[in-house]
This record gives sequence, structure tokens and C-alpha cells, in this order.
Amino acid sequence: MLLPLLEIVVRRFFSIGIPGSGPFTQHLTLWVGLLGATLAAREGKLLALATSTFLPEGRKRRAADIFAACIGSAISTILAIGAAGLVRSERMAETVIAVGVPVWTAQLALPFGFGLIALRLVRRAAPSWTGRAIAGMGIAVGLLIGLNPAWLEGQPAWPGILLVIVAAVLGAPIFVLLGGAAMLLFLVEGSKPIVPLIAAHAQLTSVTLAAIPLFTLAGFLLAEGRASVRLLRLFRALFGWVPGGTAVVAAFLCAFFTVFTGGSGVTILALGGLLLPALLADGYRDRFALGLLTASGSLGLLFPPALPLILYGIVANVAIEDLFVGGLLPGVLMLGLVALLGVKEGLVTGAGRTRFELREAAGAVWEAKWELLLPVVILGSLLGGLATIIESAALAALYAFVVQFFIHRDLKSGSDLIRVVDECIALVGGVLIILAVAVGLTNYLVDAQVPARMVEWTQGNIESRAIFLLGLNLFLLIVGCLMDIFSAIVVVVPLIVPIAQVFEIDPVHLGIIFIANLELGYLTPPVGLNLFLSAYRFKRPLLEVARATLPMLVILAVGVLLITYVPWVTLGILAGMGR
Repeated sequence: MLLPLLEIVVRRFFSIGIPGSGPFTQHLTLWVGLLGATLAAREGKLLALATSTFLPEGRKRRAADIFAACIGSAISTILAIGAAGLVRSERMAETVIAVGVPVWTAQLALPFGFGLIALRLVRRAAPSWTGRAIAGMGIAVGLLIGLNPAWLEGQPAWPGILLVIVAAVLGAPIFVLLGGAAMLLFLVEGSKPIVPLIAAHAQLTSVTLAAIPLFTLAGFLLAEGRASVRLLRLFRALFGWVPGGTAVVAAFLCAFFTVFTGGSGVTILALGGLLLPALLADGYRDRFALGLLTASGSLGLLFPPALPLILYGIVANVAIEDLFVGGLLPGVLMLGLVALLGVKEGLVTGAGRTRFELREAAGAVWEAKWELLLPVVILGSLLGGLATIIESAALAALYAFVVQFFIHRDLKSGSDLIRVVDECIALVGGVLIILAVAVGLTNYLVDAQVPARMVEWTQGNIESRAIFLLGLNLFLLIVGCLMDIFSAIVVVVPLIVPIAQVFEIDPVHLGIIFIANLELGYLTPPVGLNLFLSAYRFKRPLLEVARATLPMLVILAVGVLLITYVPWVTLGILAGMGR
């Protein structure tokens, strides 16, 4: 955070930059990602498919955990060996980050991180040492394969990939699925384990990636303490008088927090305990309240500076500022549709409203003024040309820290700050390690000419742009249901961008279509992520949550179709700006 902030000051007053500021920030992001992943592994927070929750507690569940850990530790070990080879290669090349600091010192994060993750997966596999010993066999297998990659050369890849898929279904982290598939595909073709790690290093040190952990830190700082209470008071004072006012307020508040926390999980878990009692107390039906909060958890993903927009810009090589502007009206559309359902519910049930009082509204605005200024700080510094995307993210993190620690004092001690940073880094690490290994799989698919073949098939079988967009929506809905949004962006975007170019779809429009569909995928049964998070947070059966969310799913699907077939919704403001 400090390097980009110093860069702003030095550039502003001395018209020069700090030597190596950008490269050092990029390689510090590498360390944050891998250390965060080890923290997530220690605490069992590595992102995984939700399918393992269908297994009942008991002997079968314990056996599944051991098997998943065994495969996961094997893949992590092979990745660690490949990373060690990368370090040796860079050490021989004697390349530097800047001011004489060698690149290989930063790359040590890769073998250290993957090796420690392998050990922690084994540690968490079972409470008994017998179970851990069985899971630990994966490390031995990984060492044998990683040190003797020629054993797999020329062999079929599908048995190993099948094992990895089964392990992921049973609970192995998603990075094991993506990284394992990539590694096996490269090894059977005769490549060394170092090959996927070259791409991983490039991905984790890309120019704008540091914005993701910095904006996430701002969001976690904001979510700590009473920021949600202040904003709830504000939105209630401004909108609580309309029919369905509390429902509208809940949707707005969830969207606001999702923008900065980077994912629906944090929003549902952090705000669910505050908003569900508020909705029920005002007379809303339990099913409606449950569905509203489940759907609202991902509403902010189209508003700047949401992390999926940043990541899409990095992967698809689209200007992030254009995606920020392009996502504004689609985000308002999706949020407005959910708010309309809230209004309808308020009219039907006669749910309580909050009478508008100018004094209360003014007091609420004044109390929440610091939180309201955060988007102004971000967009003002970015669009005003004062800061780059990373520097703007650093400003956001510093601003949130000052507000929470010194102004509101919601963070009362250094230990509170360390706890928040720990939670933030664990989430960031779980995301960045997926990005690191997913790019290897993407590179393999590109080398195998999969995108070119998809383009060829599409040109030969689909002539209508409208039909292509409909098929794209259905495909992305399935992807969003099965994969988290971050890995979906890294794996799928390079495959669909060439096809979209054939139909002359604007790259910004394509990005917003992509994210809107994945946002909808969070709610799609049977394995939409929001359904599981909501069932966990509110202690409800998964089927009950899915039924409660169906009206939201339908109306948001209408929003996705409008975004898809009315490009002006995405491109109108950009056209007005002359872009």
C-alpha cells in the first residue's frame, strides 16, 4: 500500500517516480497471494466446490476428506517442485526486479507457499494421525512425479484428471482442480513441471493485479465495526418511506458492501445477522427476506471498483476504467429490478415503512459521510488522472484505515487491525492462487488451439448474432453455477473473446455480459455459491433457500437479457464520453 501512495506524492511534487516502485509492488503482491493462500489452507478457507456439503457427516465424509487431501497435497507438491525449478532458472539468469534486487528472491514465495499448503492440507485431512498419514501419501506421490516427470510422458492424461475432478467434487480446493489438470496435461506432452509455474509467476506479478488485495483490504476495513449500521440508518432515512423501503435499503446496502469486499460471501455472512431481523421486524415474509438477502449478496459486482471488473480487464486486456463506466447502468438496472420486487412485496404485505424526516436524513448523512466519500475518493482519483488503478486502490485502503481506526475508532487496537488484515489476506490468497494455476490451464488450451477450433465451429454453425448471445448466456450461466467468478474469468474469457470478435461484440459489452451472467450463476441451483452461503449463515435447508431465491433469479435473468440485447445500457455513457 505504501509504495503506490509514495509514488503519487513523489510524482506530484517532484515530477519523478520511485525507482522500481511498480515492479516491487507487483512482486509483493506475489508474496501476499502465496502467504495468504497458506493462511487460507491453515484455516480451511481455500475456495472449493460446494458439492462436498451434500455428503453427510460420518465415515464416508471422513474418507472423502482424506482422499481429497491426498490428491490436493500431491498436486501442491508437484507445483512446489515446478516452482523450485523456476527459482533455479531465474537465479542462473540473474534477472533483477529493480535496483539490483534479483527476481528469484521474490519467486521463493512460490515453492514455499505450495509446499506449506501441501503440509497443511495433510494436517487438516483428519483428526487422527492415521488419516493424516494416508493423506500424506499424496506428498510422496507428488515428489516422485515432480522429480521424475518423464514417467508420465506419452501416457493418457484422463485417469489423472479424473482423479483430480473426483477430489474436487469431494472437497479439494479449486486450485487443485485447475492446477492439477494443467500440470498433468503438460507433463503427458513431455513438458517439465516448471512450465505452468512460469505462467503463474507472470499472472501474480501482472501490472494491475495489486489492485485486488488493496481494494479487498478497504472493503474488509469498511465491513469491520459499525459502518453497516451507519449506512443502514442512512438508507432507511432516505428510502425507508417508500413501499418496501426496508427491502430496498437491504438491497442497496448489500450492493455497497459487495463492491468493496469483492464477493457475495463476505456480504451475506457479515450483514445477514443485521438485515434479516430488520426485515422480519418490519413485517416482511420470511421466504422473501431470505431470498432477497441471498440474491443481494452479489448485486455490487458490476459497480466500480468491484474486483471482477478489474480482473476481467487484466485477462481480456480491456481498459479497466472503461469497464468501470460500462458497468454503472447495468449495475443500476440489476439493483433496480431487485428493489422493484421489494416495492411489490411492501405493497402486498403492507410491511412497515420509515417516515421521512429531514432532520433524521440530515443526521444520517452526516454520520455516514466518511463511508459515502469513499467512492468519491476512488473514482475521483482514478478518472481525474491523479492516480493509476493500483494507486487508487492504495488510497482506498488508506482512507478506510484512517476512517475506521482514527475517526470512528471501530478498530480499537493493533490486534483488531491484525485480525482484519489476516481475514483479508486469507480471502485474497484463496483467490490469487486460483488465478496463478488457472492461467496455466488457459495457456494449454490456447496452445492446443481450442479457441481457434471453437471459432471455426461457431462460424460454421451459428450465423445469427442474437442466437450466439443467447447461447453465450446459457453457457456462462452454467459456468457461474459451477465455478467461482475469479477462476471462471481466467479460464473462460480467453476462450470466448475470439468468438465474440467474430460477431463484432464490443469488448466492454462482452465483459459486462460475462460478469452479469456469473452474478446470476451465484443463485442458480443446485450448486450456486450464494445458496450454500445463505443456507450456512441463516441455518436453513438448501432447498428452502433455493425456493426462496427463485423470484429473484427470474427477474435478474430479465436484467441479464436486457444487458445482453440492448448494448446501449453498457455503452451509452462511454459513447457520451467519446470513447
